[in-house]
Amino acid sequence: MNSFHRYLLKRLAYVLLNLVGLSVVVFCITVVLPGNAAETILGRYATPENVATLERDLGLHRPQYVQYLDWVGGFVTGDWGTSFRHNRPVFDLVVTRGIRSAYLAVISLITIVAVSIPAGIIAAVYSESTLDAGITGLAYVGISVPEFVTGTGLLVLFAGPVWSVFPAGGYTPLSAGRLIEWASHLVLPVITLTFLSIAQLVRLTRTEMIETLRSEYVRTARLKGLDERTVVLKHAVRNGLLPTVTLLAMNVGYLVGGVVVVEEGFAYPGLGRLLVGAVLHRDIPVLQATVLLVAGIYMFANLGADLLYTYFDPRISYGSSTR
Repeated sequence: MNSFHRYLLKRLAYVLLNLVGLSVVVFCITVVLPGNAAETILGRYATPENVATLERDLGLHRPQYVQYLDWVGGFVTGDWGTSFRHNRPVFDLVVTRGIRSAYLAVISLITIVAVSIPAGIIAAVYSESTLDAGITGLAYVGISVPEFVTGTGLLVLFAGPVWSVFPAGGYTPLSAGRLIEWASHLVLPVITLTFLSIAQLVRLTRTEMIETLRSEYVRTARLKGLDERTVVLKHAVRNGLLPTVTLLAMNVGYLVGGVVVVEEGFAYPGLGRLLVGAVLHRDIPVLQATVLLVAGIYMFANLGADLLYTYFDPRISYGSSTR
């Protein structure tokens, strides 16, 4: 077993241990939440007898450790229980909503990479020019504007009385065959999700690339007679993007959290909106599964960042990684 496999197994074990610990925390939090799930389902006029009957049907009368072990065992086997609110299997519900959120997150991530990295490189190559000043100025605006302000502004400008170009909210299934309508519902949420991340990554990429372009090995490459395009793309980019790769992976976690806010603001029926509804209506099975799933995505994103970081910088060995 080489160093890569040992490192990968070590990190996977670390992720699994963290997920086990988080599952305990999530379960305990849902237990101590105010209110009663049976009363929430039946309504405030339910009799104590009906509440007690429903608690027995849901298994809420059993000891907490028994409920936890049943929940963890079911989660591993794909039996995530039944939603109190929707009366549907939680697994099916999370998969359906999760696919919609995945559309939003993946398109946002592609947009961040496609815009921020080229813009940061261009700003660095043409440092202290008018083009650099324009890109940097837009980046400062992006960092300064909160996400909810961006979303509200986009709704007013492009889905309201000014220009009614895009829908203000909702979702059209891709399976309906209406690609344009499906895409139109994603435009404003994607811009809202990516605006801040693009601004951060543009600034970071510009700063790191400027430092890299002034390094000794880049100067040596220029003295060898290599053209500037080769110097930038072959010698500077790979080392200059190291911090960007790390921040980009961290932005996956930001996107997961941002999805909750954006989906609520644009009435987008994804995983984030499902999570908010589960909290408001005390839908415990949905709440537990959603939180654990989101945490797992975040942890595996960090693992992917470690692997990418080592790929971009071969000087870092798997055995010496501190992440």
